[in-house]
Amino acid sequence: MNKLRLLGLTLAAGLTLASCGTTKNTAKTAKENVVTEIKKPEPLPQKFVSVYKDDDLKNWQHTNPFDSHMPGMSTEKAYKELLKDKPAKTVIVAVIDAGMDINHPDLKDIIWTNKGEIPDNGIDDDNNGYVDDVHGWNFLGAKDGKMAGPEQLELTRIVAKYRNRWKNKTIDSIGPEDRAMFKMYQRAEKDLAKKLEHVKALRNRYNQVSAMAENAEKALKKALGTDKLTKEAVKKLKTDDPMVKQAKQMYLAGLNSEALKGFKNYLEGQEKYNLNVNFNGRIQGDDPDNINDRNYGNNNVIPPNADELHATHVAGIIAQIRHNGIGGDGVADHVLIMPIRAVPDGDEYDKDIALAFRYAVDNGAKVINTSFGKYYSPHKDWVWDAIKYAADHDVLIVNAAGNDGKDMDKYGANMSYPNDGDVKGKEITDNFLNVGAIGPNYGADMVAPFSNYGKETVDVFSPGVKIYATVPFSKYKFLRGTSMASPDVAGVAALIRSRYPELSASEVKHIIMDSGLSPQIMVIKPEEDDYKGDPKLVKFDTLSKSGKMVNVYNAILLADELSKQKQKKQ
Repeated sequence: MNKLRLLGLTLAAGLTLASCGTTKNTAKTAKENVVTEIKKPEPLPQKFVSVYKDDDLKNWQHTNPFDSHMPGMSTEKAYKELLKDKPAKTVIVAVIDAGMDINHPDLKDIIWTNKGEIPDNGIDDDNNGYVDDVHGWNFLGAKDGKMAGPEQLELTRIVAKYRNRWKNKTIDSIGPEDRAMFKMYQRAEKDLAKKLEHVKALRNRYNQVSAMAENAEKALKKALGTDKLTKEAVKKLKTDDPMVKQAKQMYLAGLNSEALKGFKNYLEGQEKYNLNVNFNGRIQGDDPDNINDRNYGNNNVIPPNADELHATHVAGIIAQIRHNGIGGDGVADHVLIMPIRAVPDGDEYDKDIALAFRYAVDNGAKVINTSFGKYYSPHKDWVWDAIKYAADHDVLIVNAAGNDGKDMDKYGANMSYPNDGDVKGKEITDNFLNVGAIGPNYGADMVAPFSNYGKETVDVFSPGVKIYATVPFSKYKFLRGTSMASPDVAGVAALIRSRYPELSASEVKHIIMDSGLSPQIMVIKPEEDDYKGDPKLVKFDTLSKSGKMVNVYNAILLADELSKQKQKKQ
């Protein structure tokens, strides 16, 4: 690891949070600009701690930066000082994702229930088009109850669909109506070839490492006189044999068969499913290219195995029960989580996502979290129409920016989907919030090295590294990703909407952006394919539209002020 990245050098500091002095923040509304003031304290001290124990990080995202010296959201401070006696209404937050463990002890009491549906009677009681959708809907299932498994990437689906038709063709031979799709197909062919080559290289590397690990384990088993190795036994092993010493180091460093299982499964998933043009995982029985063919799916939103943990973790970040003595704490109280299963192991279908948005809106969600994404979207217009539908119904969408270390400003129509428009600086609606990820280290390595960014395309940053939350079944785990940063912000949005229901989705979006903290520090800019040479230092505020990281305390102050201003005008 590069020394600069390891040390996390803080080159400058200075955050804006409520205390003394004033700094102006503007919350844009759909109709007008409302100016209010938020107080600011002394700058953060020039101090940085780079090593934390896991127990110190279980709720780090909720800490106050001026106390913890971690870039938390000041959630606890907001609850203690601003929300203690504030009345609240329940807000429904839809989580469009994979399967969710709705029976988890930290989630079961906050799962949305469709009161218009009688469970398991085989009838669409509320006439919403979905039979027995008591706790959401599974767009990845068949009507007979089967659950879809792995899927191709979207680029693989495009190649599989058009290769026989367009291979070796030039654009001059393609009709005007097909040229946009032809260009997408050509790009998909190139990207698929690159990905297959990359996976091939990884497979070769895995085979080498796996063989080394196997030989090391044989040596350790012989030295210990056992057929089964444990970490504790290997740690206690004392030996003067240099080969056994090396085997011990390898095993404890994670180069062992147990630790390599995840990597092996990843490679097999890529080779057999995600990048395989001859594989088709669609079992729903519908036409994925016909948005009007909607009679598919089932009501089973529970994951089939513990590996499908993403949605459960996301839900926990938003609203796992606070201060109940188990697991971590969610951002928001007074929340019901609406599970919508539409994201497979592979890329989601545009049709499923568009219909999932509409399902969430039609069934009362006021916030939607979308912790997924892809770089090809052949039916992006369906998804955009659904996002506009959400805007028309005053629903805020909070989206993960992506985990490829890319500057989204450079990608135009090739940027990550879903989004609120693929023309830089031009949004199709004002109800879509795009979120990048930061980690617990306040300093040069604060921005997650994997996080996408963009001064015109990413709105704000929030905690997304070492986030502790629910996973199937009745368990908890640390995970990282913009997938974790997004539900942090969805939780903040739900918190605001529960206390200030008169504020619109657009107003809540701009409150979150305008009220954040602005660390005046240089940070390591994320890069695609990791760092090549020395990492580049940039100002933190150049990586997003707001230049800020989310702060609950300031957001509540600004929401309160904006609410009072609106009430005066009524």
